[in-house]
Amino acid sequence: MGFYVHPQGICESTAIGDRTRVWAFAHVLPGAQIGADCNICDYVFVENDVTLGDRVTVKCGVHLWDGLRVADDVFIGPGATFTNDRFPRSKVYPESFARTEIGPGASIGAGAVVLPVTIGRGAMVGAGAVVTKDVPAYAIVVGNPARITGYVTSDDRPNLDGASPEAVAESDRDPRLFPVRVAEDLRGSLAAVELADDLPFIAKRVFVIYGVPSSEVRGAHAHWRCEQFLICVAGSVRCILDDGAERREFTLDNPARGLHIPAMTWGTQYHYTPDAVLLVFASRPYEEADYIRNYETFIDAVAAKERIQA
Repeated sequence: MGFYVHPQGICESTAIGDRTRVWAFAHVLPGAQIGADCNICDYVFVENDVTLGDRVTVKCGVHLWDGLRVADDVFIGPGATFTNDRFPRSKVYPESFARTEIGPGASIGAGAVVLPVTIGRGAMVGAGAVVTKDVPAYAIVVGNPARITGYVTSDDRPNLDGASPEAVAESDRDPRLFPVRVAEDLRGSLAAVELADDLPFIAKRVFVIYGVPSSEVRGAHAHWRCEQFLICVAGSVRCILDDGAERREFTLDNPARGLHIPAMTWGTQYHYTPDAVLLVFASRPYEEADYIRNYETFIDAVAAKERIQA
């Protein structure tokens, strides 16, 4: 079927997918690769070492420099700026330009500045944000420097302020939440866990996470075999559980309940309050080989497991 180039556009590349449109005053260099059904709007410049997937939208006034890799279904808003050299000098060229990767379905807001980082699948970068660090899958980041303010839910809607009351009530009945025995009297409160009876597994390791700056994210990984049980014994923390098909968010702010993270579940914790103390029980000793630290690897592993079970 071929692709379309506006009479006032310049497209020197032949590696352009079907039904892609290159509009007026856009300039695509010979080495660029652009997938099918893309929309390259006015005044966009695409350098040689740039790859765009299918169904990518690049709005007006965006410059895509060498080293940029954009997956399918990405939206890049007007005036977004990408960089490929963290220490630029005039007439001084690096041996190779730094790589920036944008995962499937991610969105980059208008006027955002993106340094050489990885932006995960489904993430949303707010307008005017300055992204200096990798952005986890489905995270929503805003500000300068960009910080996580929420996550995109399973129905692809932003959740910036935590769950609605209805969602909270529903999540309170989630089978992944377990009550913790609490005894209270005039002397105070005591929360206790019988390791052999109260946990959904036999704990082999216990650790505590505390002193986490509110801007930082913990977790952001899955385990092949290890299960975990989280109790926030002070303060509060927000937790995302992702089984590859559904993402759910939970707020842990009471030592009277704990959250079970099964194996093969991508777990992320963020928005720690300054006084937050998170107690974690694990079903296995520390094993680096048991970690899945790349979200795309996790998604592939989930799909492979589903094919085996089908």
